[in-house]
Amino acid sequence: MKVMRFNDSSAEPGLIAGTASVPRPGPGELLVRVHAAGVTPTELLWYPTTQTEDGGKRTGAIPGHEFSGIVEAVGRDVDPGLAGGEVFGLNDWFDEGATAEYCVAQASSIAPKPNRLSHAEAASAPIGALTAWQGLFDRARVRAGERVLIHGASGGVGIFAVQLARWAGASVIATASARNAEFLRQLGAEQVVDYRSERFGEHVSDVDVVFDGVGGTTLERSWNVLKPAGRMVTIAADSEGAHDERTKAAFFIVEPNRQELSEIARLLDCGDLMTCVDGVVPLAQASAAYLGAAGRQLRRGKVVITLIEEPIE
Repeated sequence: MKVMRFNDSSAEPGLIAGTASVPRPGPGELLVRVHAAGVTPTELLWYPTTQTEDGGKRTGAIPGHEFSGIVEAVGRDVDPGLAGGEVFGLNDWFDEGATAEYCVAQASSIAPKPNRLSHAEAASAPIGALTAWQGLFDRARVRAGERVLIHGASGGVGIFAVQLARWAGASVIATASARNAEFLRQLGAEQVVDYRSERFGEHVSDVDVVFDGVGGTTLERSWNVLKPAGRMVTIAADSEGAHDERTKAAFFIVEPNRQELSEIARLLDCGDLMTCVDGVVPLAQASAAYLGAAGRQLRRGKVVITLIEEPIE
């Protein structure tokens, strides 16, 4: 099968084309014929990209851990009725990803693809939507009537955080560039602060929850706008490298969850959640997509790699 692998040379970062044997699903796994895979550029910097789960050196990793496709085969202890079905989801960071014609994933990490979405649209959702769900509901316990500040609101995670917070009945404040302000208001933000020309601390205070997708000084300054009993969650801090115990406690990494992904699929199917595909590129342009040189149009949402072309309606 055709694949794209990370080039392990620091002098020439990116992906290189290659081939590999079609993987076989193990117990609890299924084999997916990939139609589309989401692009997360920061994956170039992830620990699992260069290290194995036991700490050894990893080379030639295949990226792309969110996907949409068709179940080609199932392993032991998996419902054989799943074969032939359209699914979307994610697989383990240490597994080979979906920037390939086939990938394997745990059956517990996928859900039926929303019927109203194309494969490209579906592939843009699993990591972003699950991260937003788990940050807002599993960790911050957002409730109706609360005020939620979302940093990086027009990104692949932020667009779902805005929508899910609003769906939960919260009042949403977003930080983003001015060009995305109207887009975010359409998604449910009541206030948008242009991070390029304004300091959010001068416009925002007494929020119940901060959902941070930016990190750095933005994260540091966000503690000042929280209520005394406010909650912070961040996906943009290194928990091991953070010196602030509060930041360590606020940091989390998304985990596969079939039940939550199925609820997200329901919301996508009924129109309560919308995806945002910023660009679609073929497998041959995967390297440029990861380096930010291809696919981006409005710089909102996600770029998707397609292995089987289909129109986005």
